[in-house]
Amino acid sequence: MARLIVWRLARTLVAVWALASLVFLLSYRDRNTATELALPDAADLRSRHNATNPAGQLATRQAIQHRLGLDRPLFYVSRLAASPPSGVQWHWNGRHNQYHRWAVQLLHGNMGTSFRTGQPVAARLREALAMTLPLTGTAALLAVLAALALAVRLAAAPWWQRPVRAALVAVHAMPLFVLALALLFVFANPEVLAWFPAYGLDQDTELSSGQWLATYLLHLVLPGATLALAALPELALQLEASLVQELHAGYVATARAKGLPENAIIRRHALRNALLPSLSQLAELLPALVAGALVVEVVFALPGMGRLLAEAAAARDYPVLVGGVLLVGVARLLALLLADLLYLWTDPRIRWQS
Repeated sequence: MARLIVWRLARTLVAVWALASLVFLLSYRDRNTATELALPDAADLRSRHNATNPAGQLATRQAIQHRLGLDRPLFYVSRLAASPPSGVQWHWNGRHNQYHRWAVQLLHGNMGTSFRTGQPVAARLREALAMTLPLTGTAALLAVLAALALAVRLAAAPWWQRPVRAALVAVHAMPLFVLALALLFVFANPEVLAWFPAYGLDQDTELSSGQWLATYLLHLVLPGATLALAALPELALQLEASLVQELHAGYVATARAKGLPENAIIRRHALRNALLPSLSQLAELLPALVAGALVVEVVFALPGMGRLLAEAAAARDYPVLVGGVLLVGVARLLALLLADLLYLWTDPRIRWQS
C-alpha cells in the first residue's frame, strides 16, 4: 500500500514538474518583457544621470538581465544563430543556463523573483494562499455537506423534488461570474440587502485583530457561497441519481422487508454504495474551486491566488505564473490521492494496481 502511494505521488510529481518546465521554457523566451517590467519608473530614470543617454539605458538593461539571470542561455542546448547551409547545429551550454538555475533554486525552496514587483514569488504566493485556502476549503466543505444532505432528501422523493432539481440545473447552467454578480446585487446592494461588503478587504489596514477577523469573515461569505453554489448542483444531482439506482437493488428490498424506515435504508445501506461514482468528482472539486477562485476573487476584489495569477498573466509576470502552475499541480495531486483513499475507505474490496 505505502509503495503504491509513493509510486503514484512520484508519477504525478513528474507530470507537474514537466508542466511547470514547459511553462518556464515557453515564457522565459520573452526576455524583453521581463526587462521592461524590472526597469525603474520613468520618473526614476529621469532622475539618474546614466539613464539620459542610450549607453546608460543599455547598461541598465544589461544589469537587470544579469540580475535576473536572463543573460544566460535558456536551456542545456541551444541552436546556433548562424547555422551552416548543411543543417542546424546545436550547442551544449552545460549547467550555465536559465532552466538549470531555476530548477536548482526551486529544489532549495526558491521560486524566483517577480518581474513586476521584485518580491520573492514564494512570499507573494503565501500571501495569496492565506486568502484562497480558507475560501476554497470552506466552499468545498459546504458544497460536500450540502450535496450529501440534499441528495439524501431528494432520494426519498419528497413533494418538492422537481422544483429543487430544476433550480439545481439552472444554477449549474449559470456562468460563475453571473452567479457572483447576482449574489452581489442581492446581498451587497444598499438598494436591496446590504448585509455583506462587496469588496475592499485589502484596504482595511488600520483595524485591530478582532475587527480584522470579523471583516475577513464577512468578506468571505459571498465568495464562499458563490463557489459552494457553483459546485453543489453537480455533486448533489450525481449522488441523488446514484442513490435512486441503489434503492432498486436487492439488498434494499431485503431491508424494506425487514421493516426498516426509508431514511434508515438510505443513510445506513444505500449511501455508502452510492458514494463510489461520486468520489471521482471530489478529485475534480478542489482544482475546479481553485480555477473558480480566479473569477470570484477578481469579482470581489480579494487579494488571493486567482487575482494574483490574473494580474500576473496580464502583466506577463512569468515567475509568478510558473509558481502558480506548480501550486495548482500540487493541489491536483492531493485531490487525486484523496479520492483514491476515499475509494479504499468506502469499499475495502477495491485494490490499487500499479
